[in-house]
Amino acid sequence: MTLHESLISPTANPELEKALRERLARRSAIAGGFGQLEELALRLALIQATETPRFRDPVLALFAADHGLAVEGVGAQWGRSTSDQAMLALQSRLPSAVLARLHGLALQVVDCGLATDLAPHPKLLLRKVAHGTRNARFGAAMTREQLHAALRVGMEVTDAQSGNVLACAGMGQGANESAALLLARLDAQHLKDLLSASSQHLVEVLELVLSRHREAVDAMDALAAFGGYEIAVMAGAMLVAASKRMLILIDGLPACAALRVAASIAPPVTDYVVFCRSNHEPGMDLALAGFKAMALLELGMDCADGTGAAIAWPLVRSAAALLSDVHEIPAAPIQPETDPSALDSALQPQQTTTPMGLDELPDSRLGATTRPSSPLLE
Repeated sequence: MTLHESLISPTANPELEKALRERLARRSAIAGGFGQLEELALRLALIQATETPRFRDPVLALFAADHGLAVEGVGAQWGRSTSDQAMLALQSRLPSAVLARLHGLALQVVDCGLATDLAPHPKLLLRKVAHGTRNARFGAAMTREQLHAALRVGMEVTDAQSGNVLACAGMGQGANESAALLLARLDAQHLKDLLSASSQHLVEVLELVLSRHREAVDAMDALAAFGGYEIAVMAGAMLVAASKRMLILIDGLPACAALRVAASIAPPVTDYVVFCRSNHEPGMDLALAGFKAMALLELGMDCADGTGAAIAWPLVRSAAALLSDVHEIPAAPIQPETDPSALDSALQPQQTTTPMGLDELPDSRLGATTRPSSPLLE
């Protein structure tokens, strides 16, 4: 599997940015400033390389996997197994699933490496690399072959998406701890600073894991050493998403760790990211600082990852609407409209061409549209 950084272009475009800022300034002159929403709108437009960003078929993907470290008493969050959490999401009994449905995000649960097998479900993608990683305390969590397979799975998951928005969140006992191990190694952070309410036993176990894999210093070696499958699959998914100029919403420490790995392969991937936050894990503070970023919303929540992305999505749509759906105001005096139907027609959003890199190709055989495959998969 060959990854070429050149396939993921930086979003920087000085000429387009100037036009966008002028457009936003005209909006502000009429209705006042919109603060951080203006910067968000600017980022969304640069991602799509257009003055009128639009979204279609957004997906909230929960990447689920089990970790061998769980046998050490690591990561027993919420008091339920990873499979139980995944089933609750599929049954729309988790807040993230309910809010995703409310705000028009299609939910997908991706089985990257659950220890048990789930029954088929329309929202479940069975992409299991293995039945959980091995215990990183005694050896590498995954082999190089498994790591490459997981990256490929993530690429294929995103390449199959018809939309241009992917919200990523991890799910699994030990997922936060594996992410903390990765970030501690790759960003030279103190492990204890990345852990929430860490017990002495937990710190001792994870310090032993770090010590055992002291030679795993680059991103791929560290990911193979510490796991997990959901982080590797997310990293692959983010690479293809960026290559297709999709917006990537990042929610949670495992997703941040996946982005850190993806950015080690192709640094411009971070241009396509908006960060969200579902909980007050201290590791998120350090992860965001490492990316020189801040979460879109800081609501003091302590929920499962994915909830913050679902809540932030309407804000993202609102920012895009400042550019795409607010019409220009003519300089001439505003005249009263005598024909209400004409006014309604004038207020309808105008049709625009599809932004660069997001073309849809008609396929009369399917009676729908198909998307070009990402060159990362060729």
